[in-house]
Amino acid sequence: MFWDNESADYGVKASEVERDHRLREIVSQDSWIIEGVYRSWVEPSLSAADQIVVLMPPLSVQESRIWKRYEERIFGSVPGKKRETLEDVQRLIAWNREYNLKKLPHFIAQSNYRDKIIQVNDNLELIEQFCKRE
Repeated sequence: MFWDNESADYGVKASEVERDHRLREIVSQDSWIIEGVYRSWVEPSLSAADQIVVLMPPLSVQESRIWKRYEERIFGSVPGKKRETLEDVQRLIAWNREYNLKKLPHFIAQSNYRDKIIQVNDNLELIEQFCKRE
């Protein structure tokens, strides 16, 4: 929703009107899953959600995956229509660190939806959380 999927360039945002329209369409459905980072514009999804799962794998795992995805795109093993540069990846890693170390903990601590938040660090914790609920 956030990115312009029609752009050939990496990091081009969708218009706010289109982004908000897509979000409204999704949360109006009976069931849905969305992923992404917290921003004020996702508020309709947070209030409508039954559960908010916060995935918090170690930064080393996240950064390794960012680099791997970049390498796969550069070498063509994963098709991608976006032109991504080394500087784009470095900016993404810096942004990701800031988000995970400051913004996400602040969101969790200050959220009006703390009762809906499930925080997990890896796939096993995620599976355990949802197996307990059944």
